[in-house]
Amino acid sequence: MAAGPAGPSPRGDQARVLAFACTLSMITYLDRACFGMALRPIAGELGLADSSQLKWAVTAFAIAYAAFEIPAGAMGDRLGAKVMLGRIVIWWSACTALTGLVGLRVGGVALGGVGTLILLRFLFGAGEAGAYPNITRALHDRLPARGWETAQGMVFMSGRLAGGLTPLIWAVLVGGTASSPPWISWRGAFLLFGAVGVAWAVAFKLGFPDRPTRPDGPGGESAHGGVPWKALFRSRTLWALCIMYLAANYAWAFNLSYLPSYVEQRFGLGAEDRIGAVLKGAPLWFGAIGCLLGGPAVGLLTRGLGDRRLARRALGVGAMSAGAACWWAASRAEDVRVFCGLVAMSAFTIDLTLGAAWASCQDLGRGRAATTAACMNTVGTLGTALAGWLTGTLVESSIAAKAALDRVAPDALAEADRRLAALSGYESAFATYVGAFILAAACWTLVDPRRPLLPEDDPAPR
Repeated sequence: MAAGPAGPSPRGDQARVLAFACTLSMITYLDRACFGMALRPIAGELGLADSSQLKWAVTAFAIAYAAFEIPAGAMGDRLGAKVMLGRIVIWWSACTALTGLVGLRVGGVALGGVGTLILLRFLFGAGEAGAYPNITRALHDRLPARGWETAQGMVFMSGRLAGGLTPLIWAVLVGGTASSPPWISWRGAFLLFGAVGVAWAVAFKLGFPDRPTRPDGPGGESAHGGVPWKALFRSRTLWALCIMYLAANYAWAFNLSYLPSYVEQRFGLGAEDRIGAVLKGAPLWFGAIGCLLGGPAVGLLTRGLGDRRLARRALGVGAMSAGAACWWAASRAEDVRVFCGLVAMSAFTIDLTLGAAWASCQDLGRGRAATTAACMNTVGTLGTALAGWLTGTLVESSIAAKAALDRVAPDALAEADRRLAALSGYESAFATYVGAFILAAACWTLVDPRRPLLPEDDPAPR
């Protein structure tokens, strides 16, 4: 007789669950990273002087992602991860494809401008919201508890690998070489990446296990309908996780938004430069290694400290402190390889803690794991939004200050002067990243997920 929903999950089903979760994570980062690569050509297409003028398009994604994260997570706890994830991917894939049409001239009429792009990025963020909380719920329902940190690490490792590959993929598809033209335009790349998401959604519908195997999964013996808002609000551990994630995302956001433009402006490595593409993707590559090592690191520290909570805390404090040191050194680096290497190491320190952070949400939320993870990711995404807006504002302000000093309009600045002013603005932003790492390290000292949000949730076996 086949096992019921509360029975042990066959290894084949567990492997499929993890495979779908990892490939989904890859597509999320492919679609996010391609926008950072396209900032300069999009700005040129829309007649803007600098890519920092697209700061609201960068920020709109994060605002929508934060606004819709908790509702999408709560719906996943009610309806199940499979239903939500399929809808999420179709939505954001359509938005990705439509981004490739912004500014396109048809019969002398442009299909939208900056406002349209901001709206599409907002809709993209709204569509992608809930992806990781519902992945978390899927892993909670279908995988053994002892493997949560490692599974979460593999999910984020996959995303980072895809994000790290994106600059190289972009260089091959869009950059071209001195002797050969690009394969496709930046518009074609967005259409292609949107199609990849649709293909994944079809495969997911056909191949993902329909029913969870843990007793507190949707449709199981104790599915949960309501959201325990009071318990969520009163949880000191959840607040610590949320603020920590905000600070970490704030410090990390540069890697997926402004890093390509910064490297091109400061070091002259254009979109067609293959070495430049590798360096631009280095934080994602290093981050992938951090994601992979995070779970084993918690296990190793647990054996030494005898307490999984203390192990997560020690890893978080140590990693975030090291990240602050890396960004401090990166802000003073003169060589592109040194700069990108130190930024990549800072990304490694953040990603080393991702498995511990998301597994803490699973421990804390139990049958409400998607909602709990959504709370952390919502506040964390506000850090991404803040970074997108503040970094762009600091760069714009620096350019405006130089223009005022020279008594010219910002658009009339000489290219060399505009470049130096932009780089000065970035340096101001870098100092705030150091502070964000220090705040994240402090928050980890307060994380204690040993007790669930509600007393009736039995502790998960560890």
